[in-house]
Amino acid sequence: MASNGLSLVRRAAEAVRRTPRWKKGLVFFAVGASTLTYACQDNRVLQICDGTGNKKKVVILGTGWAGASFLRNIDTSLYDVHVVSPRNYFTFTPLLPSVTCGTVEARSIVEPIRNIVRKRNGAFRFWEAECFKIDPTNKKVHCRSDVGTNINGNGEFVVDYDYLIVSVGARPNTFNTPGVTENCHFLKEVEDAQKIRKSVMKCFERAALPNLSEEERKKNLHFVVIGGGPTGVEFAAELHDFVNEDLAKLYPDVKKYVNISVIEAGGHILTMFDKRITQFAEEKFKRDGIDLKTNFKVVKVSDKDITMSNPATGEVAVPYGMAVWSTGIGTRPIIMDFMKQLGQGNRRVLATDEWLRVQGCEDVYALGDCATIAQRKVMEDVAAIFRVADKDNSGTLTVKKIKDVLGDIYERYPQVELYLKSNQMKGFHDLLKDSDGSSKELKELDIEQFKKALAQVDSQVKMLPATAQVAAQEGSYLADCFNRMKTCEEYPEGPIRIRGAGRHRFKPFRYRHLGQFAPLGGEQTAYQLPGDWVHVGHSTQWLWYSVYARYVLVPVSQTIQLAHKDAGRIRLGEAVHLWKGLK
Repeated sequence: MASNGLSLVRRAAEAVRRTPRWKKGLVFFAVGASTLTYACQDNRVLQICDGTGNKKKVVILGTGWAGASFLRNIDTSLYDVHVVSPRNYFTFTPLLPSVTCGTVEARSIVEPIRNIVRKRNGAFRFWEAECFKIDPTNKKVHCRSDVGTNINGNGEFVVDYDYLIVSVGARPNTFNTPGVTENCHFLKEVEDAQKIRKSVMKCFERAALPNLSEEERKKNLHFVVIGGGPTGVEFAAELHDFVNEDLAKLYPDVKKYVNISVIEAGGHILTMFDKRITQFAEEKFKRDGIDLKTNFKVVKVSDKDITMSNPATGEVAVPYGMAVWSTGIGTRPIIMDFMKQLGQGNRRVLATDEWLRVQGCEDVYALGDCATIAQRKVMEDVAAIFRVADKDNSGTLTVKKIKDVLGDIYERYPQVELYLKSNQMKGFHDLLKDSDGSSKELKELDIEQFKKALAQVDSQVKMLPATAQVAAQEGSYLADCFNRMKTCEEYPEGPIRIRGAGRHRFKPFRYRHLGQFAPLGGEQTAYQLPGDWVHVGHSTQWLWYSVYARYVLVPVSQTIQLAHKDAGRIRLGEAVHLWKGLK
């Protein structure tokens, strides 16, 4: 019966596709106990507004770390959730470099979006398409699909929304360097990793052909990584292990021609890590024979060589067999257009407030790499803060008045607390010193003294890094806000409104840094945790595996048990497949 129903659906869909023009509004096909509805319109662009009941419609653009985190945590019984993304799965990006060399299979680091929500209640829709225009005035997003969604086959449709979650991520930043897009690989998607793996094998096969000179073999087996950040360094390390542990056995005659180079425009690699990790990584690369070229800027890439410049040597052209470009992220065209609409055209990413709301429009939120929080500065609001604290309008602030609003100041302006910690101050009272620098604490101060006390605080304002950690935490935070929307409207829990009455509904987003890892090859990993905790070694590699075990739905205890299988030796690829099998 099920097969007959499916056949009927297919025949009906095919009939609609073959019909040149339908002038009827709706055509219904009954299948068993359910109903298939197909909207037929003369317009070239379909209008999709299939909300149910009185629930608000939440549209999510993107299925990366931010979008997937929001989707995992949003209560779908409270909202109609619609997702639009060019890919129908979530990718665990930290393991992409391992996919390039086969240490991990691609299927082990992806999860279908439909699988994330299939066991949850509530309305849910997913469309595999790309949003190319956001219309905040009319609360609509314009989308385009490759597979075609209407009679004319142009694949365009429009989705309206009540709340829009923009989490489209970013694209590789080429800095407009000539030839990069045409000749270099990127490493942001699963497809990128698979292309790199094929390219590596082709380079070895070409080098193994007869009648090639030594120079031609060296050229084919020269692998260049442009960018000394975590992704570039990890890929170089993975490639080195892949060559020495696997390919050297398959291609013994050409192994001696292999050369791996890392080109970095700065003076060191992994500059976002502690100096001890940077030094260890550079020394390890030197021992492994990986050629590290620092203070070199790539100015041009052709299909035969890479031209780079250095203040000491000038321009140098280096032949190569394969190049991977990993120098940071750039802005997607849709975000550029959206920023121009909002008057943010001079920015690199969307500006949001502390609650992740896009500045300049209503009911639009932006998360992940496509946005950043424009941290409010204390000196811009110092007069308003003074007025809120001075409840009796005496024109001066006492220690008690400041203490009454101190929690709200810390919550709204995190740079205040950061400044105190950075300068080894015990509390806010340490800021309230006499202007001559004596240790005497001020008991009362006017607005000018208050301004002077806070004058240096804004120097601690920092932008959040474009990492998976930040994006995942933003998605989880915003979903929690949506889930408690009605409760917090009645009982707001945020800080005092500096420019207005009452309190904000929610507490502002605060990023909690959990540390960072840098796999360096040879089963060695460096990690840096909060509190100046730095470690490098083999034991750290297993901690790296254990941290990510939670994303393949296996408790850490099971991960440790698996790790000790076969005398404590198990390859990451085997472990991941075992973890997936225990779901």
